[in-house]
Amino acid sequence: MPRRPRTLAVILAGGKGSRLGPLTQRRAKPALPFAGVYRLIDFPLTNCVHSRLSDVWVVEQFQPHALNEHLLNGRPWDLDRNQGGLRIMPPFTGAHGEGFAEGNADALWRHRELLAEFAPDELVVLSADHVERVDLRDVLDAHRERRASVTLVTTPMPRAEASRFGVAVVGDDGRVRDFAYKPEEPPGDGDTSTVTTEVFVYDAPRLLATLDRLHDAVARARGDDAHLGDFGHHLLPALVDDGAAHAFAHDGYWRDVGTVESYWQGHMDLLGERPALRLDDPAWPVRTAGVLRMPAHVAAGARVDDALLAPGATVRGTVERAVLGPGVIVEPGAIVRDSVLLHDVVVRRGARVERAVLDDAVEVGAEGVVGEGGGALAVVGRGVRLGAGERVEAGAQRDAGDGADDGAQGAHGAHGLATARPR
Repeated sequence: MPRRPRTLAVILAGGKGSRLGPLTQRRAKPALPFAGVYRLIDFPLTNCVHSRLSDVWVVEQFQPHALNEHLLNGRPWDLDRNQGGLRIMPPFTGAHGEGFAEGNADALWRHRELLAEFAPDELVVLSADHVERVDLRDVLDAHRERRASVTLVTTPMPRAEASRFGVAVVGDDGRVRDFAYKPEEPPGDGDTSTVTTEVFVYDAPRLLATLDRLHDAVARARGDDAHLGDFGHHLLPALVDDGAAHAFAHDGYWRDVGTVESYWQGHMDLLGERPALRLDDPAWPVRTAGVLRMPAHVAAGARVDDALLAPGATVRGTVERAVLGPGVIVEPGAIVRDSVLLHDVVVRRGARVERAVLDDAVEVGAEGVVGEGGGALAVVGRGVRLGAGERVEAGAQRDAGDGADDGAQGAHGAHGLATARPR
């Protein structure tokens, strides 16, 4: 009987998320809340668990504290085990590869000795800042059948939007013929390009050998400043050139939420009569650390139309096409429309919030205004308290230190996890 391949999943969760502005100033992007009760890292972890992958490593770097508190040693995903299960991989010093990674490929190279010690046959690498549902067993089956050095999970995207991603040119046989990383002029077929979802399956021995070969070459060229950067800088082009890179076409939901606009749109995808993404599939429930709060309350006289309300939310005003996180309060006469409100936001009487993203513990004063219907998205950072009648214009980003009161520590502590907040 042939030996079953040894598979390790690695989730890259060290990203800073600078394109999300105030939302990631004090937290790692994978710890950013999504859909009220989840965090972004819940999605790759859920995909791993439902795909029967029981060895999962999480590589951390930027602001890991809130992320570690959320992970709870892997318990919510049945990964708290004496052998295997969840393993946290922080930056380190005192050994070969020490220091902070300069990109996701560089992160793999820095941990290569531990990867070699584990000795996987296959390495599944996932990003922790995308929202998607993918059965990794299907990807692994295709990878083994083709004897690929790397399998890229890909999805179609409008060509005009593809320059933020790695773009693959795929032949009729599924082999990746060419690869361009964040090109100004993305290749494609008509108005459509094929982009990577940043889910990869590698032949692990070939990956480790390639990482060493590439690092040696970069070190000869750059000396002490040598690093491998992101996948698209050196690693994927080298594997594509070797001729054994293949694509796996993903036909399900996928969204990169690395910008404010895409993060907001990901929430809007959850609304409507036929949402683009359903999170309540009993065959594939998204697992997370539980939110221990009372059920949401909609008071008499309130109006709620096409919205998601997390536990602990209280609505006494009007909420239309919005996602409210745990503990959010919308007072009488207040209006929240086309917006995303994270944990413990308070919208006071007569205030209006439209096309906006409000981070944890923001308070909008009575008769205040944030954003504008039809305008660019407004963003208010964690703990900002806007005074009565104060405005944040469409397209503006207001963070603590921009002139508003900063209550950032008041509701979520130093690491962004919920604590009691007086009302």
